[in-house]
Amino acid sequence: LCGFICGWPWGLLVGFIAPLLRFALFQMPPIFPIGTAMAFELAMYGFAAGLLYKKLPKKALYIYINLIVTMIAGRIVWGVVQFFIAGIRNTNFGLQAFWAGAVLNAIPGIICQIILIPIIVIAFSKSGLFSNEGTVKTM
Repeated sequence: LCGFICGWPWGLLVGFIAPLLRFALFQMPPIFPIGTAMAFELAMYGFAAGLLYKKLPKKALYIYINLIVTMIAGRIVWGVVQFFIAGIRNTNFGLQAFWAGAVLNAIPGIICQIILIPIIVIAFSKSGLFSNEGTVKTM
């Protein structure tokens, strides 16, 4: 959401810091390995959402396209970081673990994002409170 509204630099920064701040405040998720992989994943979400929103046409359909591409990119980054962490910890992280963590366990979050993010982005766009240039045209 930050990437859409504030642009990719802020989206990247806020995405990276959010899981670390959450750990500092609530001791969850554990900073290693979950919080570390999540920091890189959310940084990619913020970066990709902000960059694609700036580059793509300002139409509602492209928010959905942006969101899907962004979620795929973020989950790939999460998988790559988890793979490296598994190597450091001398554990296995295969395709089944990636599929379970990045897709199956994430289905509720994916659905919530696909429903809520476009509504919020369009509302912010129509309010004039956008800093990531542009107004969304609804169909």
